[in-house]
Amino acid sequence: MKKPVKKTWLLASALTLGMAVLTPLQAGATSVETTKNITIQIEHQIKGTIKYFDGYGLTMKGTDGKNYFIGLHKFSDKQIEQLKLVEGQEISVEGTILKDYSDFFTFDVFKKSLPKGVTKEEIVQLEKLFNDLKKFEKEENYEEMDRIYEAMNAITRPYELANWQPEPFEEFINEAAFAEKNIVIKAQDKEQLKTLYSEWIKFVKEDNMDAAQEKIDKIYSILDIYYAELYPPLTFEQYMADFEVELTKEELAELKTVYEDAQKADKEKNEELSTKLWEQFYEMLNSHFKYEPISFEEYMADIEFDISQSDYTKLKQHYEEAVKLEQNGEEEKAGEQWEAFYKILDPYYEANRDILISASKLTINGQVVLPEPELTQ
Repeated sequence: MKKPVKKTWLLASALTLGMAVLTPLQAGATSVETTKNITIQIEHQIKGTIKYFDGYGLTMKGTDGKNYFIGLHKFSDKQIEQLKLVEGQEISVEGTILKDYSDFFTFDVFKKSLPKGVTKEEIVQLEKLFNDLKKFEKEENYEEMDRIYEAMNAITRPYELANWQPEPFEEFINEAAFAEKNIVIKAQDKEQLKTLYSEWIKFVKEDNMDAAQEKIDKIYSILDIYYAELYPPLTFEQYMADFEVELTKEELAELKTVYEDAQKADKEKNEELSTKLWEQFYEMLNSHFKYEPISFEEYMADIEFDISQSDYTKLKQHYEEAVKLEQNGEEEKAGEQWEAFYKILDPYYEANRDILISASKLTINGQVVLPEPELTQ
């Protein structure tokens, strides 16, 4: 099993937080020039090849052999889209080294998501609240963070609602592709859905979310029968077609009975019985599967950094012993082996973490790209 990477989220941003970082010394600190007692920070400059691009940033292998995560948060969505970044592409980057992933999400980045109409005075208020939010985040004071979220939302929510343009009813109702599957909604149902949709929009604009939720719940209760036609439940035979599992005729018959009873409970909206039956079904099914763990060599194939031969040998011993103990049901002893395994491997991960850079200049195929000037509210 691979060690999971813990991630948290700040606001609605797609920036990962909370990960340990390299110091500037480890990362290759940016150079500093001093002229007449004035210190000028010079941005870090690297060249390399893109390994992965996720829309908000990219990982790259520098020509210096180091791994980097490049945050593109200073660039507009339009600019990022026009770059058409792809794996294997060569790129040159200038930017500032950061200590933590959360440092990418500055107030300037947050401002780009503000709705139209927010006043300069309110922006000043939001900046103070934002800085407080970052402070409490570092302190892991979630109660204060929630309070500040609410205060920020109280400022921005009226503008978001004023700018919100709901999609027309026909577009909303056709999103499920009923028409493409020749599923016709009855005229009476459609008229009722249209009324409910209009009421939902009204309550959302009034910021009455409880009433809005009631309307949307009614909409989907009407659409349930059409969704059932659009996505008919699989028969037991269809469901089992993809499974390679050996069952006796008696076991297969028992499993089928539980499966069909669970589907019936779903149809009758008996949630308690449905949950009980599905748990029983998967417990019965899983008992017939044999899980073959991957070999140590397969596990290590995804690791890109070098490990000493001595540590590699120890890792293999701990890995294979842990897998063996797990298969024998000795979870506690297996846990001890995993702990010893990661005690060796973790320092390698720590030493090879991505260096974080907030990009302020990109050069791709000779084309220089700079962040667009900030637009005023």
